[in-house]
Amino acid sequence: MRGSRSAIVTLIALTLAVFIYVTTEAMPIGLLPLMAEDLGTTESAVGLLVTGYGLIVVVASLPLTRLTRGLPRRRLLCVLLGAFVVATGLSAVAWNYWLLMGARMMTALSQALFWCIVTPAAAGLFRPEVRGRAVSILYGGVAVATLAGIPAGTWLGQQTSWRMTFFALSGLAVLVLVAVAALLPDTRAGHGAADRGSSPDRGRYLSIVATTAVAVTGGFTAFTYISPFLTNVSGFAESSIGPILLVRGIAGLAGVFVVGYLVDRHGWLTMLGVIGLQAAALAGQYAFGASQVLTVITIFLSGFALSGLPATLGSRVLTYAPGASDMASAGTSTAFNVGITAGAFLGSVLLPGPGVRSTALFGALLSLAAFAIVLAEPLFASRRRMTPATADEPLPAVVPAG
Repeated sequence: MRGSRSAIVTLIALTLAVFIYVTTEAMPIGLLPLMAEDLGTTESAVGLLVTGYGLIVVVASLPLTRLTRGLPRRRLLCVLLGAFVVATGLSAVAWNYWLLMGARMMTALSQALFWCIVTPAAAGLFRPEVRGRAVSILYGGVAVATLAGIPAGTWLGQQTSWRMTFFALSGLAVLVLVAVAALLPDTRAGHGAADRGSSPDRGRYLSIVATTAVAVTGGFTAFTYISPFLTNVSGFAESSIGPILLVRGIAGLAGVFVVGYLVDRHGWLTMLGVIGLQAAALAGQYAFGASQVLTVITIFLSGFALSGLPATLGSRVLTYAPGASDMASAGTSTAFNVGITAGAFLGSVLLPGPGVRSTALFGALLSLAAFAIVLAEPLFASRRRMTPATADEPLPAVVPAG
């Protein structure tokens, strides 16, 4: 990817910001027993620190983005990262459960707005023809957080204290804050190179939002309950779950970068392929769940697809955003988090009824529905003259970013 040295370093800093936000959001999962014992509460109460966090992100994304639209992006990101540093540091020293809950909600509010502005901020550093790759690197922070951040934070907490993990995340955020403050251009709101869609189309954008909600619901219906699937259906020992999830994490990281290579040239086809792969992989997981070899293969493929989806969405929203790209990103961010919550809920309903194997089946059916929405997306286009083959190509008249 070509770009100035400053732009590349800034992109790395923003990717680290993504990494620390995702790691912090899920960190109580790995540290759940330690936190519950130290705070004198139940493990289910600690679990609510993750559930409540996700709900705040869903509810607050659109209102906060609308409220702060007039603020320069660098200053806004610095405020958000500053809030993260304070809130995560407060989490580390919290002397009771409710103070920790309050600190977590403060972090969640900053993350709700962060997701909506970080994609156009990163993309605006580069020329249109390489923005898909820039966005894929940015969302690589999600995959690395899952692959390394959460396991490393869990290990650190087990070796020292769960509080040290939050101190470490707060310290890393200070470094990111300094880099963003020093390097990110202080562009006025609405004047960035990626602040508007390069080919605005309300119909296609709304189709992307619908696809996001349905596809993510399907993916997380299966993924949320992957551990009991592996033990109860495929017959794996509990000690095998960690290595299998590591393989899935590696596949996810590969998915992010493969999507980044393809999405600039073939956005619609890339999205079609990613969701089609997820549908096929989850169907295979359901059909061949009793085979350990085939289960690992299907989990590898579904991890590749689900991790590649955010990078596809981020790039395509920058193309079709019908208005400001931060508001468009807020819409897809909300849809994504709704999908995570709905998927986890649907899986919990299926467990006591049809059983854990059915989570893969319903995940496949929802993914197939999302595939159908993508397939029909060109029919929803407000600009009918565009064909699927050319719809995601950057407009030749767009001036490269400074």
